[in-house]
Amino acid sequence: MTHHTLVRAAETGDVDGMYALLAPYAKEQVILQRSKDDLYQHLQEFMVAEYDGVLVGTAALHIYGSNIAEIRSLVVAPDCQGKRIGHLLVEGCEKMAAQLHVAKVFALTYVEHFFVKMGYAVVPKESLPHKIWTVCVHCKKFGDCDEIAVQKRLSDARIKPMRVPPLLDIVD
Repeated sequence: MTHHTLVRAAETGDVDGMYALLAPYAKEQVILQRSKDDLYQHLQEFMVAEYDGVLVGTAALHIYGSNIAEIRSLVVAPDCQGKRIGHLLVEGCEKMAAQLHVAKVFALTYVEHFFVKMGYAVVPKESLPHKIWTVCVHCKKFGDCDEIAVQKRLSDARIKPMRVPPLLDIVD
């Protein structure tokens, strides 16, 4: 039987499923807690993965400036791990970043080997001041963070930007 995986931009109808995917990981403090309101407010940052038509993963790309963005809220349903869905979500975030001309992406993670296999380098958390002073300061683990920072320079990776159709194509 052939299985089909689709990675796409998140839509409003995905929020309940995204929340259900994220909540157990937030409870275990693997990722930051996100309310449904927060998901709606940042929906344009999110991608989702469907496996055989079922929502099984999500990830967000948060832009901090022209030179750096973060991949965050990356989760895959436990029964779908090992099917390269996480890789596809990260690649989707990288393509989005490349299309927006962001030079580097980073993540704070407990599974640095996953990112290293995808061309990321482990870097000191202190090299990520945008993240630390805007988001991390609100985390319960701030000051005693055990996550590993990883970073990838997209301009070296030769990532082809996604082709996105124009929202409006008006011909006079």
